[in-house]
Amino acid sequence: MLRKLPGFMTRLIGRGSSTRLPVPDIHTRDHHTISRKDISKPALDVLYGLHKAGYKAFLVGGSLRDLLTGGHPKDFDVATDAPPEAVEKLFRRSRIIGRRFRIVHVYFGRDVIEVATFRALADDHDEQRQSDDGMLLRDNVYGTIEEDALRRDFTINALYYNIADFTLYDFVGSLKDIEKRRIRLIGDPETRYREDPVRMLRAARFAAKMQFDIDPATEKPIHQLNELLYQVPAARLFDEVLKLFLGGYARQSLASLQQLGLLEILFPSLAHHLHDSADKQVWQRMLEAAMDNTDARLARGKPVTPAFLYAVLLWPDVRARYQQLCDSGMPAAPAMNKAATAALQEQLQVTSIPKRFSSVMRDIWALQTRLHVRHGNRAEALVTQPKFRAGYDFLLLREESGELEPGLGDWWTRYQDAHPDQREAMASKVKPSGGKPRRKRRRRRKPRPDSGGDD
Repeated sequence: MLRKLPGFMTRLIGRGSSTRLPVPDIHTRDHHTISRKDISKPALDVLYGLHKAGYKAFLVGGSLRDLLTGGHPKDFDVATDAPPEAVEKLFRRSRIIGRRFRIVHVYFGRDVIEVATFRALADDHDEQRQSDDGMLLRDNVYGTIEEDALRRDFTINALYYNIADFTLYDFVGSLKDIEKRRIRLIGDPETRYREDPVRMLRAARFAAKMQFDIDPATEKPIHQLNELLYQVPAARLFDEVLKLFLGGYARQSLASLQQLGLLEILFPSLAHHLHDSADKQVWQRMLEAAMDNTDARLARGKPVTPAFLYAVLLWPDVRARYQQLCDSGMPAAPAMNKAATAALQEQLQVTSIPKRFSSVMRDIWALQTRLHVRHGNRAEALVTQPKFRAGYDFLLLREESGELEPGLGDWWTRYQDAHPDQREAMASKVKPSGGKPRRKRRRRRKPRPDSGGDD
């Protein structure tokens, strides 16, 4: 059964302004497919704990969206009217985190349930809460569930499941948008992007993950406001990049970022090489192959590292800088080191890259100059390098995309599978300097000692 009250409620918000608050469509248990058996036990424990303590408790957001579209969510978020301090006292293993948004994490072993208090609508006149550009600087003013629904970013994330009676609350046409496979912002899109520019990246990610279309009114401002992302802390943008490319839908995320003009903001040098380089088709193939490989590894339950992903994303710039330095006469090893440093420094102006990843990226790139040197005992020494496998995989990717002529990758594949005696024979057939015969140096003969005799 669907319960709906007619009209709107009107509530005064802030200093004299009024905002019309929606009355939800309330779908009873018999008229939606959300079931407690699909909700994790930790999430249910939090929901029931809040309910028994006299607070309102709702499962909210992406988990409901995923359940309604046949997904299997791993993360479950809870919304409540309990203030953070009350939530922290209620659950023994919990703590309040965040400054801009104060929320509570409740821990159940490795599982973490995020609990947020209903938030009030932003007041346009509250300069302490918003920057001159409209970005929210802090958001710890609490309100009602109706206000909280309007504060959600996209309609597909604004459903609420009430643990008290198992009803589903739809304030903003969420179910209709899910049915139409549509990404739509709640409220005025330009205002919402100015409040939090990361919403542009979230639109791209949801479109890629769900294979939904972005509503035209939601998409249009992205192309004009994408530079607002430069206001976002570099560490947060790094995290958003990982969500885009390490979620199992990397190829779709790449296409979504390119379509929305966001790739040029996140990776300016990469976008330049994709648009203006003579090898732009090679780089596009390399990126897509890397994304496909990443998705395949995740699908097989294999680990992936941000270091390899970022090594691919920055490689066109590193390769161009390296070639320029080599052409100027600099030896390969220092040229690669200098090119890597310059490319990393430029990228760090946009997204942070923790040192534990950037050091691995450097190793991967450095190996590209060393893998062709295989004579003598050098091949065996390279195979024992800690990052050899990553460098080898990177080499295969370069050959697959057409940046390099095939052959070297196959040699290394056979070498790794060969018996030690066969390895020695393979290495002995390789000429020094990566196939270029070394010019034989003529030994200088010492002059004979003067015998002292007459001519």
